[in-house]
Amino acid sequence: MYGFCTFFFTYLPKNQYLCTQFLIRIKMKIALIGYGKMGKMIEEIARSRGHEIVSIIDIDNQEDFESEAFASADVAIEFTSPTAAYGNYLKAFAKNVKVVSGSTGWMKEHGEDVRRMCSAEGGQTLFWASNFSIGVAIFSAVNRYLAKIMNQFPQYDVELEETHHVHKLDHPSGTAITLGEEIVAGLDRKSGWAEETTDPTLLRIDHIRRGEVPGIHTIRYDSDADCITITHDAHSRRGFALGAVLAAEYTKEHSGLLTINDMFNF
Repeated sequence: MYGFCTFFFTYLPKNQYLCTQFLIRIKMKIALIGYGKMGKMIEEIARSRGHEIVSIIDIDNQEDFESEAFASADVAIEFTSPTAAYGNYLKAFAKNVKVVSGSTGWMKEHGEDVRRMCSAEGGQTLFWASNFSIGVAIFSAVNRYLAKIMNQFPQYDVELEETHHVHKLDHPSGTAITLGEEIVAGLDRKSGWAEETTDPTLLRIDHIRRGEVPGIHTIRYDSDADCITITHDAHSRRGFALGAVLAAEYTKEHSGLLTINDMFNF
């Protein structure tokens, strides 16, 4: 086992200093649930950061959830599908293995059960994020702040568009839903979000599926006078994979239902 600490300080007025990030990395035992392109990239990054992959579970070896190797994991990183994710959480929790998951599409049906299991009484741990990219975490913070500003300017209407690869099954993306909910929370003139809507009280979210696009999210505030646009454009899945490993490192030392906002306090 090894560890190191890194401090980043920001200079503030009146000779004050703020510790903006404190990272501790300790060698971990990681299980992978889902071994597609994302799982393989997570494996590469986890190994490069000194972690041990003790178990890899995919669709053809589900029995390995019962193995000693899986039970020995400090954290399991899960990237599968909307239909498989919840069952994977249950199997990991049965072995008291903490889970980091980027699977989307399960929250509406199973969200309440997961919150209960990850309460103090339930005793389980899930770090869930619709997107683990550090850039998206920053983009999300900008989105929240911009919505707060634009609440003062009702002449601007807003819409959100997401583009992903043709293999992505759910829509809108989990990231788009998260961004949309942030916009709705910041704008008094929006009561919710919907796809393919013309209702001015709802935030419209459009989705495009094209080629092998890792992920593009665009938020557009439009008025008769001008247009304000912010976009996050992922160049590859690598940023998502690195973020998932960073989340696993964070999750090892924390418990409960965790989110990206717990790890990055913008």
